[in-house]
Amino acid sequence: MRKETINRILSSLIIVPVSFFFILKGSFFFEFFLTICFLISCNEWFLMSRKKNYFFPGVLFLIFSFYTVFLLRFGKEELVTIFYIVIITCISTDIGGYFFGRLFKGPKLTKISPNKTFSGMLGGYFLSIIVVNIFINNKDFFNNFNIKLENNFDFSLQTFVLIILISTISQIGDLTISYFKRLSKLKNTGKLIPGHGGILDRIDGMIFAFPFSYLLILLLK
Repeated sequence: MRKETINRILSSLIIVPVSFFFILKGSFFFEFFLTICFLISCNEWFLMSRKKNYFFPGVLFLIFSFYTVFLLRFGKEELVTIFYIVIITCISTDIGGYFFGRLFKGPKLTKISPNKTFSGMLGGYFLSIIVVNIFINNKDFFNNFNIKLENNFDFSLQTFVLIILISTISQIGDLTISYFKRLSKLKNTGKLIPGHGGILDRIDGMIFAFPFSYLLILLLK
């Protein structure tokens, strides 16, 4: 197993529990966590694109993206449910894409990100569907961890389509940040997280999936 993969796994074993601690605690804890992530993301974006004409639009997008995270996390029960669905789908998509891509390899997905493969893309869809299905069908168990889901939210065709859409947007977000990294001739947006890079490298899919999901809910109301 390559050193990068080992660092990635070890970092995840720390990042995921710490992140979920702040997410589940809510209130001031989550607001503090969200603010720190936002400031670091803005700093990474600044260092990556400060001399580019897309710097300011990128900052505006980050502001809107993080604001939608706040609205979903502290919204009504149905919004909080979507909040968790987005997080779990994006994390599962990322993990599935990474490990399925490494395992099966195959044709490259795009020149924008040479490491991305079609097998990784399909693996991201597959794992996100499986994990979200387990999550939804075990509401009572997760309620013990202060994860309050909408009672009538189940794994239906509509939910399946939602997962596919969120996973797709997450993968597009990943490729979008990769595109801007290529323009800036950078491998990663930062060096904060061993094996992962910067915060933007870690949440690139989420910063697109959250605003998409929030706007989708508004349109469907």
